[in-house]
Amino acid sequence: MPFPGYGGPGWVRVVGRVLIVPTQRRNKDGELASVRGWRSFVGIPVSFAAVDVHIGDTTHHVVADRGGVVDTRIAADLEPGWQTFTISVEGQEPVEARAFIVAESTNFGVVSDVDDTVMVTALPRPFIAFWNSFVLDEHARIPVPGMAVLLDQLLRQHPGAPMVYLSTGAWNVAPTLWRFLGRHLFPAGSMLLTDWGPTHDRWFRSGREHKLTNLRRLATEFPDVKWLLIGDDGQHDESIYTQFMDEHPESVAGVAIRRLLPAEAVMAGGRAGREPHSEDTAPWVSAEDGAGLRDLLGEAGILH
Repeated sequence: MPFPGYGGPGWVRVVGRVLIVPTQRRNKDGELASVRGWRSFVGIPVSFAAVDVHIGDTTHHVVADRGGVVDTRIAADLEPGWQTFTISVEGQEPVEARAFIVAESTNFGVVSDVDDTVMVTALPRPFIAFWNSFVLDEHARIPVPGMAVLLDQLLRQHPGAPMVYLSTGAWNVAPTLWRFLGRHLFPAGSMLLTDWGPTHDRWFRSGREHKLTNLRRLATEFPDVKWLLIGDDGQHDESIYTQFMDEHPESVAGVAIRRLLPAEAVMAGGRAGREPHSEDTAPWVSAEDGAGLRDLLGEAGILH
């Protein structure tokens, strides 16, 4: 199961997961049938599976990790923009994978959280998180008003800019998330999710560390790109972005925080505390929806 990756001149980050999965149901029009959240978790991961990545005339041999996840950087010369290649595993038919290749001249990119930033989930409250992940029909998920228009406008004004969806959600829900984004006209982007379940030293994986690790990696891989960081005030996005901006001020174009509505904040167990930050490094704006953020980003000079 390939996930949208990204790359730069001479390399590509290939991301996917090896699973044994039941046959997917389709409706009478041939489209995938409505999927409830729990079905995303029924695949059996194949630990340490041998995977072949076919790019052009070259085949690269990689090995999945214990959770069946493939996340590897491969040498490859691909043209900027969305490019396709194939991945195969242990004699199965090859499947098509995609990656967005960032041109050397690109100097702007967008990183966006998902839960309560582009999709209303009230994730921090455990019961609501369980309901959204395991029970709720994917067609019933609600987009945050105005966010699709905001992201689309940002990418239209910065042709060739990478769009990265960085979430603490599990890789299992990547296909559901991809369909949700397409259904609600969000721009296509690379996905950086996390494995689900316990690690060797804790019951739950650290979402904060996952986000910081990937932000630092993006700063290293694309030293000339300034990122607009988009998140919400219901989890730890503000503190994560503040720490990243302190560590890599040259990599931040601005921060846009979506404020939860009062009812959403109650379900989410409250708002995160306000983080002290300096706007001398980059503009920092906050609003309740995409339209409000769009106006403020315009005033800050990030959006025309």
